[in-house]
Formats: sequence, structure tokens, C-alpha cells
Amino acid sequence: MRRFLLALFLGAMGLNSVAQTKFVGGDISMLPFYETAGAWYVDANGQHITDMLTYLKGQGLTSMRVRLFVDPTKATQDEKNQGVRQDLEFVKKLGKRIKDAGFSLMLDFHYSDTWADPGKQWTPSAWLSLSDAQLKQKIYDYTKDCLQQMVDAGATPDFIQTGNEISYGMLWGTRDTKANRCYTNSDAANWSRFMDLLKQAGKACREVCPQARIILHSERAEKPTVLKDWLDRIKNAGVDYDIIGLSYYPYHHGSLSLLNNALKQAEVYNKDIMIVETGYYYVWQPNDVNHNLSSTWPISPAGQQKFTKDLIAKLKEHDRVIGLYWWFLEACENGTSSAVTPSGWYNCSLFNDTNVKDTGWDYGKVMPAMAELKTFVEGTSGLTQTKLARQDSRWYNLQGMQLDTKPQRQGLYIVDGKKVIIK
Repeated sequence: MRRFLLALFLGAMGLNSVAQTKFVGGDISMLPFYETAGAWYVDANGQHITDMLTYLKGQGLTSMRVRLFVDPTKATQDEKNQGVRQDLEFVKKLGKRIKDAGFSLMLDFHYSDTWADPGKQWTPSAWLSLSDAQLKQKIYDYTKDCLQQMVDAGATPDFIQTGNEISYGMLWGTRDTKANRCYTNSDAANWSRFMDLLKQAGKACREVCPQARIILHSERAEKPTVLKDWLDRIKNAGVDYDIIGLSYYPYHHGSLSLLNNALKQAEVYNKDIMIVETGYYYVWQPNDVNHNLSSTWPISPAGQQKFTKDLIAKLKEHDRVIGLYWWFLEACENGTSSAVTPSGWYNCSLFNDTNVKDTGWDYGKVMPAMAELKTFVEGTSGLTQTKLARQDSRWYNLQGMQLDTKPQRQGLYIVDGKKVIIK
């Protein structure tokens, strides 16, 4: 019966096009901590939001992202204050809530006890004694175990980031070490080590979550040449992945024209693209930002909304961009019994975290930018169409995503306008 229903579905779908879903949402890794602390969230009509996931679903969001640290108890107190708290048990519970609420789930492996970003990729303390060979086995074992526990908990991820902002490698070693970093002109052995780690992590993903899509995440949006070098090395090493994930914060990375250049560069690799992190200030932008774009997008609720609208318009110019995620959209200190994060440290959330006199906006009230996010998928009912010419010799999966080569995994694919089963 299952095969018969699948055949009916595929027949109705037709040979010339398949549906490719877009995803819009945000990273909500701190939500349970805010809920426990008593943060007060308010909708656009001034009504108290009692169930955040139900509310976000009603706002047209479709996907949520959660970060995972190896052992966040080893982080410094300041790092914990800033949001380094998500261990596997926490992520399993939040992941199940997300899936039960009808969202797709993106799991963001940090492979560290603390923040992993371009300048910090410290090896977890429990792994520091491992040799490179042992570390390659460890990342496979750890990834596989985490994913299996997520599956068993009813929190199977749909997207998996094997590393967070790994433009210069990962698992460098002890804090502040200069070893194992992967720069354009760095030792080839560092790059070989990095690629082996990525392959091992990806192997675990394919074994436990074969339907999930693997994301490789870079923040080099303002430096397309560095991004190209990184993607070239990944391609030449034969690393298995599905999606290029980018961070884009205009105050760090610059104007939309620079993002546009990065997207054009990424499109060359015939992979789908997601903006897995973005955000913009609505009040109190720091003085030391890399790019002050307040003349384009004022530092205000309306300016944040305009940024969101302009960003989505630019992303829609690129057919391969299928995802947009706002980082830390739930940040909201007001009403908490004790500070969840240092007050005022990040005023880019989608709920007002400041005094009413500073923004003219009620405590905890949703920002107008929230209403813009759903437009990323609107107009196509959340779908875009990928046309498949009958004589197109390229391979596609059933989501309309083009593959680099003939697939090696079992499944149903499309080539030359025909459905083909790989056994």
C-alpha cells in the first residue's frame, strides 16, 4: 500500500517540476531558560503570549534552530551568562517540543564546550588528550550517539550543522592555541585534518538521520574570495554535504551588496543556501561595530523591520536560497526573576528587551520585523518550483535539489525527466 500511495503521489507531481520547500524561523536555544525565569512576551495587540511556539507558528515561521555544546558546564561564567547552556538533555527536550509543534528542526553542533566561531574553535576539555586519529573517531562516535538519542527522544533533526562558523577549521585544541587553524595559506596538514573531521561527522549524520540535510556553516559573507577558497577545498576533498550555511549580520559583514556577492559565489557550487544566522539592532547599537549602516536602517524598531524587508527582497533574487533564520529571536530580559543574560548585551531580538522610554515600545512586545519574516515564504505558499527539462542529465532529489553526481545512497531521484530508483 505504501508503495502504491507513493506512486500515486509521484504521478500527480508530474515529470517537469517538483516542489522545493523554503524555511523561515530562528535560533531559540534560550527559550526554556527565559520561560523559567518569567520573561514577559507580548503580541502586537498587547496580549500576553503564553505559548511561544504556538505564537511563532501563527506568525508563519516554519523551522527552528538549537545549538548543542559538548559540556557547557566547562564554559566560563561569562560564557554561561551569554547563553552557553545547551547540553544534550536540554536539546532533546527542546527539540521534541519544536517537532511536536510542527516545525522542522535544525541542530547546530558546536563541537566545543563553549562558543564556536571564527576566532574560537576550542576542543572540548574531555577530548583534549586525544590524538588526531582518536579525535576523528571521537567526532564520529559523539555525533552518532547524539543523533541517535535525538531520534529516540522524538526530536529527529531535519537539518544538521556539523560545526558552527567553521571557516577556519574546528577542534583546534586548548583555549588560545594557534594550532590546527585553517587559513588560506596555512599548512596543508591542517586542512586535511579538518576535512577528515567533517567527513567523519557527516558519515554519522548519514547513518543515523539519512533524510536530514547536512549544512556546512561559514560566516565569510563579506569575503567571497575566502569563502571560495573554503568551498573549493571542501569540494576537492569530497566532503559530503547538502547546504551552504551563511551568517549575515550587517553590522559585522557590511551591506547587502556584499552579501549578494557572497551568494553569487556560493551558487557556483550547485548547493542550496541558507542564511542560518542574521539579526539587526532596534536600539543601542554598540560604537565598535564593523559597519554602521544606521543611515540605511535606523537603529529603531522600524529600522530593524526595514532591514528584514530589504534582506528578504535580496534573498528572493537567488533561487538557491531556501532558508532564513533569525539568531536569538527570543531574547527578553524583562520580567525575569534573575538576569538570564547580561542586560542589554544583544538588542537584536524580535521582542523588546529595553525600557519603554528607549524605544517607544512596550516591554516584551514583539518587534514589527517579526511580521516581515513570513514573507520569505509567502507568494509561493512556501514553495518554489524547480523546472526539470526532460533532457536534463543532472540528478535531482524529490525536493528539487540538484545533486553534484549520481547519488550513491538508496532512494528515488529524478534524471532526464524520469523517476529513477537507486537500490
